[in-house]
Amino acid sequence: MGRSGKIDAMYELARQQYAAIGVDTDDAIRRIGDVAISLHCWQGDDVGGFEGDAQSLGNGLAVTGNYPGRARTPDELRQDLQMAYSLIPGNHRLNLHAMYGEFDTPVDRDAIDVQHFQGWIQWAVDQGVPLDFNPSFFSHPHAADGFTLAHSDPGIRQFWIDHGIACRKIAAAMGAAQGSPCIDNFWVPDGFKDTPADRKTPRERLAASLDEIFSGSLPPTHTIDAVECKLFGIGSESCVVGSHEFYLGYAISRNQMLCLDAGHFHPTEVISDKISSVLMYVPELLLHVSRGVRWDSDHVVTFTDELQAIMQEIVRGGFLDRVHIGLDFFDASINRVAAWTIGTRNALKALLAALLEPTEQLQQLEREGDFTARLALMEEQKMMPLGAVWDHYCQVSDVPAGRQWLDVVRQYEQDVLKLRSDASVPA
Repeated sequence: MGRSGKIDAMYELARQQYAAIGVDTDDAIRRIGDVAISLHCWQGDDVGGFEGDAQSLGNGLAVTGNYPGRARTPDELRQDLQMAYSLIPGNHRLNLHAMYGEFDTPVDRDAIDVQHFQGWIQWAVDQGVPLDFNPSFFSHPHAADGFTLAHSDPGIRQFWIDHGIACRKIAAAMGAAQGSPCIDNFWVPDGFKDTPADRKTPRERLAASLDEIFSGSLPPTHTIDAVECKLFGIGSESCVVGSHEFYLGYAISRNQMLCLDAGHFHPTEVISDKISSVLMYVPELLLHVSRGVRWDSDHVVTFTDELQAIMQEIVRGGFLDRVHIGLDFFDASINRVAAWTIGTRNALKALLAALLEPTEQLQQLEREGDFTARLALMEEQKMMPLGAVWDHYCQVSDVPAGRQWLDVVRQYEQDVLKLRSDASVPA
């Protein structure tokens, strides 16, 4: 029996085992096939972008490592993304930062326009990969002191307001072209390294700046605005203006989408417990699935308890139609295509595991007060043959099952990535 036949046989046994507890594996595979995860472009080039003269990253962001083969041009980044998509089951999206436009001549961020993203828009339509978008409020001289939309200088503040307005128009054009709303997510790094004497005034300025940016009405069928919080960053250890409480209040009061990043909270704080609470008060939720390690918020996603808990909350709450899943990590110490592949496949594995739970049975036991059986079945669920269903899903999706994808990445590294050199960036 060949590998394909073994996967089929293992899946049939798994299907029967899940059916015995009332779970339809075919239905779980159908449902996960409808979920699109938004991969993040910045893993492919270490958050460099394509604006020309490189700015120091800063503003709470740092990338470590110098693994060979980072993308140096939009075409190289798109090539690497296509390789990653070919190794991930399902049809997914791309999350693009404003600094990744294609600029033939230097353009400052307050003047970027749809024309600078036509290459991405056309690629997205051709590849069937819908785009999401982000303004870039970092790595710029006007962010050198750690403040943008909450800056005390009205001129600098207006520069970043104009950037945000331009980004909303670009996102709307992307959504119109692809026939799917482009989520435009606002993360602002503004904050203090040491204890501030006035937290109130910067937060008032940030709220006023955001209100000005969002004052223009755009079709929700084209773009949806989201706002993202953070606890602290490098250089803003004592206070981030856009904290969780600030943006939770802002999103609720403006009926706006909130973004929760799994790495943006205290090291012992998790976002899985926030999902059902937040969705009582905001219309939709954007997740940046990441992995915080102490003070670093953006490690490659692994199959952790918290990742599984996030996906369980989405499925158990019936939130698949109100939660948008994106990734956010950057690691230059390992193969970047492998990082995308590992992180996205793990997110999907955790989602599949949640879809394979006997959710109604567990919730019925809870309603009946039978917490003993609830705990027992939750623990038994951990030994169910998830891997066999995952391999079958990969096989029917025509992507490598198991660890076979790693051989493809290694060959791609030999044929493509190792031929790149930062000293010889193609014109």
